[in-house]
Amino acid sequence: MIEPDMLEVFMLRPDALTVWEDEEVKKRLSWYHSVMVDEKPAKFLIARRVELEENPYDITDEGELWRIHEKASREFESVFKEVADTVSSASEFMKRPEPRYSYLDVKIALARRLMDPCRLCERRCMARRGSGQPGVCLVSRECIVHSAFLHLGEEAPLVPSGTIFYGGCNFKCVFCQNYDISQVNARGGQVVSSMELARIQKALRLRGARNINHVGGEPTPHIPFILESWKYLDVNVPQLWNSNMYMSEESMRLLLDVIDIWLPDLKYGNDECAWRLSKVRNYWAVATRNIKLAHDSGDMIIRHLVLPNHLECCTRPVLKWIAGNAPRALVNVMDQYHPEHLVLKYPEKYREIARRLRREEILEAYRIADEYKLAYRQVS
Repeated sequence: MIEPDMLEVFMLRPDALTVWEDEEVKKRLSWYHSVMVDEKPAKFLIARRVELEENPYDITDEGELWRIHEKASREFESVFKEVADTVSSASEFMKRPEPRYSYLDVKIALARRLMDPCRLCERRCMARRGSGQPGVCLVSRECIVHSAFLHLGEEAPLVPSGTIFYGGCNFKCVFCQNYDISQVNARGGQVVSSMELARIQKALRLRGARNINHVGGEPTPHIPFILESWKYLDVNVPQLWNSNMYMSEESMRLLLDVIDIWLPDLKYGNDECAWRLSKVRNYWAVATRNIKLAHDSGDMIIRHLVLPNHLECCTRPVLKWIAGNAPRALVNVMDQYHPEHLVLKYPEKYREIARRLRREEILEAYRIADEYKLAYRQVS
């Protein structure tokens, strides 16, 4: 079994402790902060206490499962409001009894259906993953974890972040920095059960993780396993979704009430760049739809990786959209791009991104962020 690396809390980035003195950060990430410090229970723990009247795993009609899900979602809203208004101790809340079947169970049952034939992401490749057929993401019926450790390089409010790197991805980014686990050797990690995945999360929390950071690769193909792991997780810890946000609408419905903080990556400002560099269709509509849904349901830090020669086609429309549609989100305008994977192999084909950013390019990206009055410096 994968054992999370042991790192001491005193190794925090210097700005990780002082960031919470910024009132704007505390206001925009208030729910996440309250779970992080154990004042409130994580949303998955609340979902586990919303009772179902019947066993969702025995129901064969997917439409009926969605009807049960929607009814439980309304009950969750009521319980969540009560928790937000009155609960001041996660440990006290966790003493509340759990029903035999809960809102979380119907999510798990639906996620299993969405996996076979697979409709978890907007590729909707319909792979029979339950029978062992891998999807376009290269993941089949098993949860593949490549590493789990306390990550100190994330945004200041998140570190140390209990990061779990899953294998496979529904994108085929030509510049992917994690191409070894997302594309080339996606199935080369360790196969873990949902119970083992819960143990990994617990170990990370007990060693100082401020959150559990589901990333990869891409976590979306692993939604059924991640949801099921929360049946066994018995510690309070914020759940963070670090994703390209190319999930199907159905997957978004499963995640909305159980993710405490979202870390979406809004890569491109148009569909042409998305197709050329990541081989996905209809990117802009799907990613912005899902980010808007997530923003309206919880706390969020949006990442945008600035690409060379893509300021006007991607950076400007991305930052403009965020300003108009996700005003509560903090934004990380990222300057870490460097050529990797196929860009290194075929630099002539991908000439416009076959170099690192120039200083004037990242300064222009910051200027655009200032133009749209985005809160980004606090987390970069």
